[in-house]
Amino acid sequence: MDISSLIVYENDTIVALNKPHGLLVHKSSIAADAKEFALQMVREYCEQKVYLAHRLDRKTSGVLLFSKNEEENIYLNTLFSDKLIQKTYRAIVRGHTDDNGIIDYPLKNDRLKVQEAITHYKTISRYEINLPNERHATSRYSLVELYPTTGRYHQLRKHMAHIRHPIIGDRPHGCNKQNRIWKAHFDMTTMLLHAERLIFNHKKYGTIEIYAPINQVFSDTLDMLRVQNIS
Repeated sequence: MDISSLIVYENDTIVALNKPHGLLVHKSSIAADAKEFALQMVREYCEQKVYLAHRLDRKTSGVLLFSKNEEENIYLNTLFSDKLIQKTYRAIVRGHTDDNGIIDYPLKNDRLKVQEAITHYKTISRYEINLPNERHATSRYSLVELYPTTGRYHQLRKHMAHIRHPIIGDRPHGCNKQNRIWKAHFDMTTMLLHAERLIFNHKKYGTIEIYAPINQVFSDTLDMLRVQNIS
């Protein structure tokens, strides 16, 4: 994998990667099959030690931010914890979502502690295609923008499932029936969740906006939905 082609932003103290779907952020005992890791790849690219400023799931693509020194890492972690970094994700979900909404639904962490979790969302477009399922002759989907103000484990995946609009390709929080349909009809198993943008005010560089274009599978899926849309 050519790491240089994935870099979407860099300055003296930070570097950002457009992480592909399926790439692990760092080594993990629960994914022993993985041979490449974003953290190691960025270290080799920068030829120095780098630090993870935040994390993305293995199945989530998009902006992944690193700092080049410990002081910058502390600073970025503070911006994230103080909710001073605006995060925008894109997802394709089951069903037709409301125009916009707020999901205020606490989530348990790995120690079963209940934590506040809030996600704002906005519907960008809606689709209906001639794809039968067990209950209907057609299937409906929505392209949404998601704006999490907290950063809990699998927050967006759990929140969209909570409002009955699970993300296509999500396992285990998504809809297994829809995932089987997409695999059978389109040979598609990619989770359609993408971290599109980070915006924040940096003490040295002023306003920084980091954008990562959607991956090819996401783009092809949107093209298909537009072409086959009957609504």
